[in-house]
Order: sequence, then structure tokens, then C-alpha cells
Amino acid sequence: MNAVEIKNLSKNFGPKQAVCGLNMTVPMGSIYGFIGENGSGKSTTEKMICGLIPTSGGSIKLYGKDYTDECVRAKMGVLIEAPGCFPGLTVFDNMMLQASNLSIPNAEQEVIKVLKMVRMEGAAGNKYKNCSLGMKQRVGIAMALLGDPTLLVLDEPLNGLDADGMRIMREVFLDIIKDGKRSIIVSSHLLGELQKVATHYGIIRHGKMIVEMTADELDASCRTYVALRSADMNRTKMLLGCKYSRVEEDEAGYIRVYDLTTPEDVVTYLYENGICVTEVGTDKIGLEEYYIDLMKGGK
Repeated sequence: MNAVEIKNLSKNFGPKQAVCGLNMTVPMGSIYGFIGENGSGKSTTEKMICGLIPTSGGSIKLYGKDYTDECVRAKMGVLIEAPGCFPGLTVFDNMMLQASNLSIPNAEQEVIKVLKMVRMEGAAGNKYKNCSLGMKQRVGIAMALLGDPTLLVLDEPLNGLDADGMRIMREVFLDIIKDGKRSIIVSSHLLGELQKVATHYGIIRHGKMIVEMTADELDASCRTYVALRSADMNRTKMLLGCKYSRVEEDEAGYIRVYDLTTPEDVVTYLYENGICVTEVGTDKIGLEEYYIDLMKGGK
């Protein structure tokens, strides 16, 4: 059984169609990276899954039942945009208020448990307004975890985090799903960070799902390339462009050859044409480059 199954989902805002015939499958126990440009329909889709806005057509099923079913709705935790907290109250008091809103039994024990899960137990006494952005994001996730939900929907939880905040958030995500009972839908523009934790991906454009794939399928789809530097980069690029169909210079100053070839073949070809190669190796494009290629219509 899948955590989420969406078929032919649509949403209209007056004459504008924000989501158009979208299909989406989120397996149980997965971290589903939901990717798309601004205005592509990500947040609208997430809000429909959460029941925050009505659908215009199609179906949403959570654990095999309609998303309006009260039993399955109780299994969902949500962080859309920002957590609703009182700035002057402590993290712990804000959490206790939310636990009270949800009528959670043994509220204090539950709050302590979820704060530990998001690495915030040491900051429980801090006033919310004094928390860093990363801490506030983790408070929001802790609130979403109250009541032991099996599905989390998180909208851009990585925005604005520093390197340490990113690391902590990755650890939190992996801890949340480690027992295989929880699934996470997480949207983010930080594709390099998302690739470190996601097990599945869905890429949306203009309200339509362009592709869904597993992390292994993404890895198999990402092209391998030969990267090199030489003593004469301009002539090297010109020569390689005459022999290979796709040659590019990246931001780090390496020339990339994307054709199915080996470093030895490239070095030999350049040596025969009087070019000395100073650095050479192979690498593979990541999620960000794959996404950019896909948006450009590349293969």
C-alpha cells in the first residue's frame, strides 16, 4: 500500500489552472522529493493533499482511503510555510499549546519525545522569537510530528539554513523514516541537499507531473562525463567540439565531454593534436543538473 496515490488531480483558481491532471505516488517509508519551479503547482498540490484547499477534480487517496476520511487525516502532520507559534512563549510552551489543540494524551511526554527527534530538547526553554531560522524550522517539524503521524508534508523546510542546519535536518529526516512506518513529502529548491536524503522524486511543471523516479533510477539516468583541464583551454574546447557532440565548460573551469567515451580516448586525441592535458577524470551529473536538463528538454 502507498502512503499517497493521486490520479488526474486538478485545481482551478478562476480561469487559471494551477494543477492539471496530476498523477503522483508516494510509497510508504519514503522521502519523496517534490521538485518544480516557482508557480509550478507544488504548494497547491501539497495544500490539497492536506485538505487546506478543495480540489477541482481527480482523486487523492491516503493509505488506500479518500483523503477526506477522518481516520487517515489523523495520520498526517503538516508544515506549510511556517509554524504557527507565539513569539514570546518558549518552544516548550508553544509545543504544549499545540498538543492541547490536538487533544494529545500524556502531552508533556509526547512533546519531550518529538523535541528529541528534531534535536531541540536543549532549546526547549528558549523563547521562540530568539530561535534561529533552522531552529524554528525544526520546531515546525516537531509540531508536525505530534500525535505520531505516519505521513509528513513539509513545504520548503530547508530554506535559509546554514551548512550545520542542513546537516541536522538531513539527520532528522532519516531518523523519522528509519522504522519504515513514516513517509515524508518534502518540497525544496535546494536540490543538492534533497538528493542526499530523498528515496523518490516527483518533478512537476506547469501543474503536470513530468517524471517520477526512485533515487536508483535517477542515478541510472544521470549522465557520466569526462572532465579535464589543459594548458590551452580555448584550443582544447575547439578540438573536442569538432570530435564530440556535446562539450561544455563548467563553473569550476573544467571542460566536460558528455559523449560515451573514456578519459584515455580523450587524452590520446588531444595529445595527437598537440594538447597537454593537466587534469582528467570522470564524474556524473547530480539531481540539480538533471533537473535543469529536463526543464530545457535535454536527455
